[in-house]
Amino acid sequence: MMLYKWLFSILFLLFITLASFIYFEHTRSIQTITYFPIDTNTSFTTASTQIALTSEKDQQPYNISWTSQSKSNKQVYLRQDASILFANGRLKGVSSKWQENTDKIYLKKELSCENSSYFQAISFHYGEVHYPEDKIKSIQQMSHDALYVANSPTVPIEPFSTPQNRFTAEWKEKLDTTTKQQLIYHWNELMQHFQIASGDYHSIPLTSLYLYNERSLPAMSQAQTDQIIGKLWEGLYKNYIIPATSGTSQLESSYIPLVLVAKDRTHLLVLFQLDGKKEKLIQRIGN
Repeated sequence: MMLYKWLFSILFLLFITLASFIYFEHTRSIQTITYFPIDTNTSFTTASTQIALTSEKDQQPYNISWTSQSKSNKQVYLRQDASILFANGRLKGVSSKWQENTDKIYLKKELSCENSSYFQAISFHYGEVHYPEDKIKSIQQMSHDALYVANSPTVPIEPFSTPQNRFTAEWKEKLDTTTKQQLIYHWNELMQHFQIASGDYHSIPLTSLYLYNERSLPAMSQAQTDQIIGKLWEGLYKNYIIPATSGTSQLESSYIPLVLVAKDRTHLLVLFQLDGKKEKLIQRIGN
């Protein structure tokens, strides 16, 4: 009888230990972007995002590659990159990777597409730097790329970033107009749903946030901007990127999230829809 109790106790302790290990590993794997004070002694030497046509121009459907890569000037405790791809304003894909004790992260995905599209990708490159006495700092940078793909039945597929002729100029105008109309309609729906007065906020599409790598948000300092953006991506990672990579999300039901910075500088909002559910993230802005 004592032997059975002893075996039961050992098995129970092993089960608790294993369950705790799995829980903490899972928690650790999904909570890897956490804003810490910016480390001025560590930086990115490379941070880029690229979208490119990889198939022949007469191939149907066509293929694109979507890559994100970054390198810090030294190995750090944790590196994490996350990249989001949109096509005509709709969510097309999410990619994320974290690794300990490294200076490099490389992400690449190949996608098969059919229709003419305006592709936009934005990436957040992140590093967690540990110092003695439990001092933790971070590094961060955003990168962006865009590609138009004109897929007409009468001519070969034409990829371009900037129009080079009348044909590509017309396609750019058509894709820009269609995308903008869809996004404005969707964002207005979100603002009406949450009863938000547009006049109280500065509006920034998520895909334009990279412009604030070295530019301050309205009426903010660059230090405030860096902190706000770091915490914004922390929230997006937990509430948008992780759910979108679950494998069950209907990606195309989501559009480019809208960032709203309050003109009174008290808070910002991030509005988006995922799996048909309208979401609002709130971030308070400290003095």
